[in-house]
Parts: sequence; C-alpha cells; structure tokens
Amino acid sequence: MKLNHFLYLSTFGLKTIFLKQRKSILGTIILTDYCNLTCKHCAVNNINKVIHPYNAVLAEMQQLYREGIRILFFCGGETLMWQDGDKDIRFLVKKAKEIGFFIVNIVTNGTINLDIPEADTILLSLDGGKETHNAIRGDTYDTILQQVALAKKANICIYMAINRLNYTELQQVTDIARDNQRIKAISFNFHTPYPGTEALSLTALERQQAVNTIKRLIDEGYPIFNLKAGLDAFLRNDWQRPCWQCVVVENGRKSVCGRCIEVEGLCRECGYLFAIEFSLLFSGNIKVIFEMLRTYLRYV
Repeated sequence: MKLNHFLYLSTFGLKTIFLKQRKSILGTIILTDYCNLTCKHCAVNNINKVIHPYNAVLAEMQQLYREGIRILFFCGGETLMWQDGDKDIRFLVKKAKEIGFFIVNIVTNGTINLDIPEADTILLSLDGGKETHNAIRGDTYDTILQQVALAKKANICIYMAINRLNYTELQQVTDIARDNQRIKAISFNFHTPYPGTEALSLTALERQQAVNTIKRLIDEGYPIFNLKAGLDAFLRNDWQRPCWQCVVVENGRKSVCGRCIEVEGLCRECGYLFAIEFSLLFSGNIKVIFEMLRTYLRYV
C-alpha cells in the first residue's frame, strides 16, 4: 500500500473514531444479477436479469469517489459476466484506478477467466471440499481450480461462506489457500439467512465450533484474512450496526452496510465478518486496530 493511501485511510479512521462521523470508505457496486450458477445459499441472483450499462456504473464510481470512498468492490450476480460492448471487467478495474480508488477488488464464483492482473484482489468462492462445494454450487470445483491455475498473478483470495453443509470442512479449504501458490489468503463469512435460505444457518454450538477452528488456524499461521476479535464479536452478536463505513450501490440505489439491511430482522443475524470488523475498527477498538494493521497490511 502506498504511503499517501495509508495516511488517507488513517486520517479517515481517526476522524470517524474521534469525531463520530458517519461517512463511508468502502463501496460495493453491483454490476449485474445475472449468474451462471444457482447456489443453495444465494437469494440475489437472476432476479431481474439485468446487466447495468457502463455509463451508469461509471456515474456510480464517480459519485462514490466524490463521497470519499477509496476502497471499491465489484460484485454480482456473477461479476465476470458483466460486459457492455467492448468494455469488460478489466476495463472497469482500470477505469476505477484512473478515477483514483486506492484498492479495487472483484468478487466472483471463479468459473470464468481469472487472469485479471489489474484487480488488487479477486475474492473467489470455494465452499468446502469437492463433494460439498459441488452440492452447494453445482459441479464447479474442478473448473474453479483450473481457472486458478491459469491465472498469472497471485492476487486471488478464497471467499468461503460457512453454513450447515460445510462448517466441518474449514481446515480442508484453508489447506488449499496455504498450499496453492496462486492463492494468497482465505476470507470467511458466515451464512446470512436471506428468505428461503434459513435452513443453512448454523446453531450456536456449530458457530462456536467453526469460530474455534478458524482461531486455531490463525494461531497456526495459516493465511487467514479475518480477525480473532471480529470472530468473538460475531459470537456475542454485540457489535454496532449498521456499519456506516460501507455502502452497496445497485442501479443508483444505495444501501448503508449491505443489502441485508432492507430485510426486516436480518441485520441481527448478519454473518458478514468484514462488516463486523469495520464496525469494531471505527468504534475505536484498540485490539481490532492492531489486529487489522497486522493482518490487512500483510495481504493488501
């Protein structure tokens, strides 16, 4: 990370902590809800089947930048299915960097070409060992690992959504993150039970078991992009929400923190660990500040 970027983010953090400002630093743009998969835990794919046009996406990028956001995520649907004429995701990432965003990341299911060196991090979904992953996402496990092997830059991070089908396979997936030279880390989230997916939610005992496993793996030096303090707060469920430092934009519609805030009662069952970590960070939690500096600077 460049020094001026670090100083900007540090100043933003200090203003948020001491002046209690409710401004955002991380923005997510939903490019499309089209997806080539129908994953068991997903409730937001192929609803409208719209690919948002480049000019609209550009306007959203420019607006987010004017508002002070410097960390940008592109999401879907399946993000890599986005295209408008001759413009594709690589064009968008380069344009975002031209605008001035410090960090530009992509979230994908990993079944399409991952050779996108312009992106800082490609967050790729892998949700268990082969049998379990395929049960959740369809027969895609081998395809994903083939796409990883073809990628020329090691800017890939596994993005695992923990649910009742895969919570016992955390070690197995983390081993892949450790042993594959194309993968730099793994980031976990817990299942957020959107309507129709409630059966995948973990019990309190299962959540505790999963958290204990992740914390053990962190202690053993595995490349895990999560904070132990955030995991503890997830179990206590006592963190402040919404997280004002994150916004999601789709077709001009903005949601503070994430789209789950729009579903009554769902916010209390949030499993997005990065939102928990950001909430703790910008409330001035000293332990989280040091954990985040140690962890994020290693992988960003």
